[in-house]
Amino acid sequence: MIGVMGAGAFGTALAIALAQNGVPVRLWARSEEHATAMAQHRRNSRYLPDAAFPTQLTVTADYNALLDSEALLIAVPLQHLRPAIADMTLADVPLVACCKGIELTTGLGPTGVLSETVPNAKTAILTGPSFAADIAIGRPTALTLACEDRSVGAALQDLLTTPTLRLYRTTDTVGAELGGALKNVIAIASGAVIGAGLGDSARAATLTRGFAEMQRIGAAFGAQPETMMGLSGLGDLTLTCTSDLSRNYRLGLSLGSGERFDPTITVEGAATARAMVDLARQRGLEVPITEMVTHLLDGSISIADAIHTLMTRPLKEE
Repeated sequence: MIGVMGAGAFGTALAIALAQNGVPVRLWARSEEHATAMAQHRRNSRYLPDAAFPTQLTVTADYNALLDSEALLIAVPLQHLRPAIADMTLADVPLVACCKGIELTTGLGPTGVLSETVPNAKTAILTGPSFAADIAIGRPTALTLACEDRSVGAALQDLLTTPTLRLYRTTDTVGAELGGALKNVIAIASGAVIGAGLGDSARAATLTRGFAEMQRIGAAFGAQPETMMGLSGLGDLTLTCTSDLSRNYRLGLSLGSGERFDPTITVEGAATARAMVDLARQRGLEVPITEMVTHLLDGSISIADAIHTLMTRPLKEE
């Protein structure tokens, strides 16, 4: 049995895809009411109303029902990951983080938070270019599974691969985590460019220079270049910076156009930008796009001033 903790869109989509492959899957929801509604209607009407649950998918609101899982996929927002698992006894269950970002209080990525919260746990991260709706309806999707332990990673790859969900394995958890986190920041910037009416050429420049910024950060933290060039880096960046389905991109659109953005929607790129600015300063790294995103988020600079600042930076070789 595979456990999936978190009944938002992504957790639900993964649960559906795995259960469609004939594997028993147990999906945990924090709310008893939400779990009961999903069990009754056999779908997640709140997040994925058009995707029916396979027969192999069951729903629970009981933590203890997840403890006998072969693997536990944890699909809760990163800033809520630590408290979500703090009281669970999970050291013997491989833990797969299915979230992206950098923890504001510690600067850790998902596997770092898992390892610190559940000492001696076998940890991995599942990340890459994907939208929950595509996974739920069986559209082909390729993701990165990063696990420092090769044997554990190989076992998880076999367990979690389906006919429509193809997983590529790496031991570079640092690169996989940074790619998944930083692309959200660049997506906010790209959305702001389009929201301000600056056009596709400006977005292409933002995406390209944003990727250079991601590579620079990755190198400073020990990420492998090929990881940043792969699904969890460039692949995820391309998807997130070009689709209205991306929450981070939509936040950027609202910042650029001056429209209100729904504050109840989780946008990991906002917290990641703030956390990365602090980390970059500690290491003496230049992160101009990330810095501009933080200024736009706190309202200390206008989109026009942000563009002017970036366009008037000292000229240099690419």
